[in-house]
Amino acid sequence: MPADANVLLILAVILVVGTVSASFAKMLHLPSVTGQIVAGVLMGPSVFAVLTEQSLDSFEPLVDFALGLMAVAVGSHLNFRRLAVARRRLTLLLLFEATITPLFVFSLLMLFTDITSTAALLLATVAISTAPATVLAIVKETASKGAFVTTLVAAVALNNLACIILFELARTAALASQRAAVLTPDIAARADMSHPFISVAFSLLLGFTIGVLLILATMRIVRTDRLSVMSLIAILLTTGLTEELGLSVLLACLCMGVTLANLTPDKEEIGHRVFESFETAIFAVFFTVAGMELNFQSLAIGGLLAVIAFCGRLAGKVTAGYLSMRISGATQRFRRWIGLSLTPQAGLAVGLMLLVTDDAAFDEELRSLFLTVVLAMVLLNEIVGPILTRMSLKRSGDFGRDRARVLDFLSEQNITTTLAGPDKESAIRRLVDMTVGLHKLSIDADTLFDAVMDAENTSSTCVGEGLALPHARLDVGDKIIGAMGISREGLALDSPDQRPVHCMVLIITPTTMPERHLEVLQALAASIGRDRSIQQQLYHIDSPAHADELIHLDQQFEDWNYYLDDGE
Repeated sequence: MPADANVLLILAVILVVGTVSASFAKMLHLPSVTGQIVAGVLMGPSVFAVLTEQSLDSFEPLVDFALGLMAVAVGSHLNFRRLAVARRRLTLLLLFEATITPLFVFSLLMLFTDITSTAALLLATVAISTAPATVLAIVKETASKGAFVTTLVAAVALNNLACIILFELARTAALASQRAAVLTPDIAARADMSHPFISVAFSLLLGFTIGVLLILATMRIVRTDRLSVMSLIAILLTTGLTEELGLSVLLACLCMGVTLANLTPDKEEIGHRVFESFETAIFAVFFTVAGMELNFQSLAIGGLLAVIAFCGRLAGKVTAGYLSMRISGATQRFRRWIGLSLTPQAGLAVGLMLLVTDDAAFDEELRSLFLTVVLAMVLLNEIVGPILTRMSLKRSGDFGRDRARVLDFLSEQNITTTLAGPDKESAIRRLVDMTVGLHKLSIDADTLFDAVMDAENTSSTCVGEGLALPHARLDVGDKIIGAMGISREGLALDSPDQRPVHCMVLIITPTTMPERHLEVLQALAASIGRDRSIQQQLYHIDSPAHADELIHLDQQFEDWNYYLDDGE
């Protein structure tokens, strides 16, 4: 295609190629991301040269916007209240990812190659990063949903944050080690002024500020078109300012997503969600263009180093994932698959690479080596990584679960395994507080508690067999909400069979959904209330994650926790 071809024509060609390659990849049971990246490599300057490097440069603003949009989407999954139950495993995963993965990469590079410790340190810190765009695209494509996906997306956001901070530290150390060889005072002064936390702090501050401004600007706006415009302005402003100020677009947009998720958790009309109808097209262009940026010449030059770094990174992520999940008491599916699912690597790694290759303070040999090895690593990780992530989602059990089910309102976030009395009122109050804490309701906890107790005083909801189902139908929201509490010892309540209550499920249903309310009650009574095998497991469950897994993944619940028709 001519270098002076119309930009819109080029965009149309890229979109067609990205869409077709995604469909072809699905036919081969591969992630669409892999097909789009391979198609991009074939179209790029390194193979058929359908598009020139000059043509690719014209899409840099679109790529930056796409990266910012995806970072906002990843940040939106970091709702700290809802992730509280996963705090221990996420903290351990972050700690091990930030230590074990770079340690493995650094050690292998120093043992089996002759590169300098400075280059090995920089490559080791880059290895921490995971491509949020790739992971998010695969999660959406596979319609995956559940505790594993929640942990995965949150882990991606956290390890990228750690990667940026540690890379800034490593880059500062690398600059300091080269000062003796630098003769020009201006470069030496720059090295002295390089503070690893300044860029990170300003990126976070920018994302937080624009997130707060977006919330304030949309407080009185209800029209969807205006909310979309305001969200577009916010993301464009963030990506534009980070580019202008030399900050991290990924970190700033990540922080904006976190701000929206925690300050307006139930307002889904702002942020990345307004672009859901166009996300497939944006992803197609982004990954196809990303593939064009890669070239096989880099793989040939830095191939051996890249393969060693790739193996060290993969081993480090698998080890970090297994150890963190084992120590935190997570179930087997987390231990086996969380590390592999973090394999993809792209945008952030390339962005960090440019900080080194475009910096004259580093010698030419280091810059050239870093460029070839990082690009080759990205090529390997973006071709192999999506396949491993897709496989991990399938093996974890969350694959294809993003469909409405009867018991969808129960998840790891609103389950407690430490329910205590001493009486019915105290137990119900605990579940009410959990429900209000996770959802922004139009009524307060006291009003909700009074409504549940009014229904309870009319007719006891202890159904026997260790199960109680306190509930209320109120004019709140448009979906069923609630919480589950498990007591190993059992609560001495007024059960018809005089058995202690080991499981209490609070159910709050909108008044517009009477049929669904009955479906939920029937499903819980027929499964937990009658099946002795389910009772034996659930009443002695170890953690909320185990309970979530039993309800949503175990075959014993399949007949009761069934998928709902789209029309319902």
